[in-house]
Amino acid sequence: MIAFIIRRLVQAVIVMVVVALIAFSMFRFVGDPINQMVGIETTPAQREDLRERLGLNAPVPVQFWRFISKAAQGDFGISYQFKQPVADLLAARAPATLELSLVSALFALLVGIPMGVYTGLRRTAPLSKLFLTVSLVGISLPPFLIGILLIFIFSVSLHWLPSFGRGQVVDLGFWTTGLVTASGLKAIILPAITLGLFQMTLIMRLVRSEMLEVMRSDYIRFARARGLRARSINFGHALKNTLVPVITITGLQLGSVIAFAIITETVFQWPGMGLLFLQAVQNVDIPIMAAYLLLIAFLFVVINLVVDLLYVAVDPRIRLSGRAA
Repeated sequence: MIAFIIRRLVQAVIVMVVVALIAFSMFRFVGDPINQMVGIETTPAQREDLRERLGLNAPVPVQFWRFISKAAQGDFGISYQFKQPVADLLAARAPATLELSLVSALFALLVGIPMGVYTGLRRTAPLSKLFLTVSLVGISLPPFLIGILLIFIFSVSLHWLPSFGRGQVVDLGFWTTGLVTASGLKAIILPAITLGLFQMTLIMRLVRSEMLEVMRSDYIRFARARGLRARSINFGHALKNTLVPVITITGLQLGSVIAFAIITETVFQWPGMGLLFLQAVQNVDIPIMAAYLLLIAFLFVVINLVVDLLYVAVDPRIRLSGRAA
């Protein structure tokens, strides 16, 4: 296990270095950062002095080493648009994005797994057909259209839920949350459903297909022959053996939810990192774009490592094969 973790950590470091190189290339080839930081009244001497102070006259390998060294310490430079440290901007927006992503992931799991189990065990029931229809809609429609439809129904027509913003938030010092206020809970419902609907349908269909396959296996027949209860067979044996692919999809989709929350945050004007990244793209704010790229890559690397460790905890065959090797 220790050797496995060390190998994955080495691979993670390599991945992060490659992503850092891509992010660094954005600084070099997307545009001259000096033009984004100064106005037309700046003299050539002042431009050259700023270039020297920023270290842009140094050789490219030296600049890259400085970039990854500062990035490892959480220093991503100064935003061209906001004139503030990028790390502070991301830290202020991160609670909103992470909170939205976690709530949508919980929605996908808590709704998708029971729906998948039900449709797998009762394939011909009318409710199963309804669940499959809902899952088809969730996979087919893009998130921005789902968000607009939810806004039209629950905000414009029924006036039940807010259509934008995060609601009232509470500052805990190191974290800002809206989950402890009534307006914050109302504000997160529509974005969380919009962001988690595709993941929910994906998990539901995956659990359903795995349950259909597992229920036809020999050990399920033996369990029935031994006279075990249906509840014990369905949830103690069948569902447990469907968790490995579910963990895989859930882990990877959690990273995707965080990375691609841009559309949902834009539709609902959710003040998270995705909306900040979109504003950075519109204003060619390279430091924010590079920092967001590095942060998302780091989250994917960490999530993949956690998923691999959960494999070992869930599937005993992986532990036995590792000991045999």
